[in-house]
Amino acid sequence: MDPAQHKQYVDYRELFTYFGRNKMVILSAAEFLAADAELRELHGKGAERDAGEEARVRELERILFRD
Repeated sequence: MDPAQHKQYVDYRELFTYFGRNKMVILSAAEFLAADAELRELHGKGAERDAGEEARVRELERILFRD
């Protein structure tokens, strides 16, 4: 994990502690990196995303506290 990814994961854990502790399960570092990569890939598609991909973007943004 590079330093930028590590900082994102630390930030995610802080947000989880404050907002998500009672609502969801915290992601491991590997799960966080996979979700972050998937979100970046979907964002890269832009307007070419279909309805299912749009729903997945919203779900990943919620899970990663980026909504």
